[in-house]
Amino acid sequence: MNINEVKDLLAQFDQSTLTEFDLKEGSFGLYMNKNKVSQKTVSNEPKQAVGTNSVTVQESPKETVSQTVEVKETAPQAEIKPENTEEIISPIVGVVYLKPAPDKESFKQVGDPVKKGEVVCIVEAMKLMNEITSTVDGVITEILIQNEDVVEFNQPLFRVSKGV
Repeated sequence: MNINEVKDLLAQFDQSTLTEFDLKEGSFGLYMNKNKVSQKTVSNEPKQAVGTNSVTVQESPKETVSQTVEVKETAPQAEIKPENTEEIISPIVGVVYLKPAPDKESFKQVGDPVKKGEVVCIVEAMKLMNEITSTVDGVITEILIQNEDVVEFNQPLFRVSKGV
């Protein structure tokens, strides 16, 4: 994708009612956001930003709009995970909750022991609260999502060191 195509997309995005736009084409990725806070916080891709381009779109001789567009080129890389770890994955698409209620403590934190079948989080899908349980005994070594993130099917949520 060349810079003129990016400028055209930016102009169309600016005129639309969309608040976020994410495009992936091969190894090219383009993410645009009109919100003050980005909702895109989790990515399964390694983050290797090649550069940030500032694009200026001139709509009329008197009016100039300047926007920053992040253009990422990523090379496919296999994520290496330690032999002794297993990931707890989301079986559904939805909003993840790391706490049973807003005023309660998190189900699990890094360093907490976990037993197979124990609830580690909740994923809300279509107004239904689905308890996500551990598939392994061990210790939580990494939490890969944040509270209220939108998660995808088969997205890793936690890393557990087995049998510790």
